[in-house]
Amino acid sequence: MMRAQTIKTDVLVIGNGDAALASGIQSYKSGVKTLVLTQSAGFSSQKSAVKQSIAVQNLFKTLATWEVKKRNKPTEPVSKSKTKDTKKVIDSTTLLNIIDNVKYTEIKRSGNGWALNLSNGLDIKAKILVLADEPGKLLAALKITDLAAADTEVLNYNSNLYRTSIAGLNLTASRYLSLYNLLIPNQENLLFIPPGNVEIAQAAGATAAYSAFFDTKTSLSNLKRIQGELLSYRLALMPFEDIKAADSNWLALQKVSITGILKADIKEGKAFFNPEKVVSYDEIKQPIKDYYYKAQIWFDDNNNIPINLENTISLVCYVGNKAIDATKNEIEKKWKKNYKFSSKYDLKKVLNRREFSVIINEYLKPFDEVNVDKTGRVIR
Repeated sequence: MMRAQTIKTDVLVIGNGDAALASGIQSYKSGVKTLVLTQSAGFSSQKSAVKQSIAVQNLFKTLATWEVKKRNKPTEPVSKSKTKDTKKVIDSTTLLNIIDNVKYTEIKRSGNGWALNLSNGLDIKAKILVLADEPGKLLAALKITDLAAADTEVLNYNSNLYRTSIAGLNLTASRYLSLYNLLIPNQENLLFIPPGNVEIAQAAGATAAYSAFFDTKTSLSNLKRIQGELLSYRLALMPFEDIKAADSNWLALQKVSITGILKADIKEGKAFFNPEKVVSYDEIKQPIKDYYYKAQIWFDDNNNIPINLENTISLVCYVGNKAIDATKNEIEKKWKKNYKFSSKYDLKKVLNRREFSVIINEYLKPFDEVNVDKTGRVIR
């Protein structure tokens, strides 16, 4: 009797909608072997309820260069780069395969991973399973009574959970998804995406890729690594109405805002960062003290002073052990060329939230160098 062919992959995504394909693309872009298994012919748009960000728009531009062939065996997306009218946008396509319109007949755990039998006689073994389809069949097969639905939270500052965000969503209210709401209690190496949500799908793809790449359980996911990976693909972690991915300071604004050192103004459920609003002493005092022990001394010695450029340089140099004159010279050189600020370099200028965020991000690095726990509490 001929043995069935076994396909091995790092991440397996099951589903036919935008969310399934988005999760698969993010997983492969994050550097692991990924397989998308559809249960009916082709991919169908579920018209994500989320307003499409530039990151999502770029995602679908990438999809437009792919051709899904309806075969009963793994199919690599075919780049149309050989035609005259399009450019090559996909590299390393060997990391992503698609099996289109083949149902699974059995699905079960295999060690820390998953094993599936398909109706065409193929078998699949995967480290991580991402379900972007109706979960009923899987729940029955695994005898699971409930599957977490990747619940999002309305952005507020009543708790610090927002610091654990892996996706910012602009719905009727500004919401975010915590990594710890994506992970399913007592279900390792299994992620579920609500149908149609592309931003959550990309977050799930990056999370799955992390576990597969480092050969670890999803419960041991590293928050900062996953957040950093998503930011590198211009996926917003904080759902601001007034900060677009095309903003030249987008990354610094995202990084500083998720630390809570500068908080959004929330009006009628919508979050506004207000990048041109000036920074006040009172709004940054406690958050920066929470992040840095040495900041407590600096604020004690500098009571109720304006947050101008000179005083901000004093703060970052004291806390970060940097030379003041060298830092002044460096910032002056970067003010227009690197930071793209429209204002003039002036030590007496009271900084706006954009300028303050860029300087704090570069010289103190609170997002990159300070960790938080599962509740978002700062770990020093």
